[in-house]
Amino acid sequence: MRQVVLDTETTGLEVNKGHRVVEIGCVELIERRPTGREFHRYLNPERAIDEGARAVSGISDEFLLDKPLFAEVAVELLSFIEGAELIMHNAAFDVGFLDAELARLDLRVRVAERATVLDTLALAREKYPGQKNSLDALCKRLNIDNSHRELHGALLDAQLLADVYLAMTAGQGDLGLGAVGGDSAQRRVRTAQSVRPALRVRHADAAEVAAHHLRLQTIAAASHGKCHWPDAS
Repeated sequence: MRQVVLDTETTGLEVNKGHRVVEIGCVELIERRPTGREFHRYLNPERAIDEGARAVSGISDEFLLDKPLFAEVAVELLSFIEGAELIMHNAAFDVGFLDAELARLDLRVRVAERATVLDTLALAREKYPGQKNSLDALCKRLNIDNSHRELHGALLDAQLLADVYLAMTAGQGDLGLGAVGGDSAQRRVRTAQSVRPALRVRHADAAEVAAHHLRLQTIAAASHGKCHWPDAS
């Protein structure tokens, strides 16, 4: 199974007020294991970043001036997430911003048309009801080191979220026999088969066979000949 953990940073919190994406970070998982493939881009949003967003991410307007526009990376991004399960924390936020960016182009496509979406915030609220379920809170609860997270960053947060997701769902992939780890899984199957005792085959004796035929004849009579077992007549 291919999954992509995705996070964004934006110029502000409200997409309906024209705020834009300034950073996208993606981490690929195959059969619940990081592959090392990542997608990371800073983007020129063609507008100023709100003071609050700048304080959270540390990204300045000046830093983004020479960065590509979303239109320049859109096809590459869509190719990276194509057919994957997207894992996001508060997915509605990230999907809303990405869909708004796509709507500005002529691609006529939405995120949900290219990938399925899993929201780890909803998953955490179900697993830990009544508790704080921010990314930092989950890292602390699941013993994931986030001491290097002084500021929010799309790629860093996607990497941390990948660890959080795998820790929250630990054990769910243990029965898979996919390509990753396939040799060891096959060895476990062969070992289990080699220690399994041989099955005993016990044939019916003459009395049991006669009792069986009598029972079938009784069923055939009661069903007016509708018994479909062999030798029922």
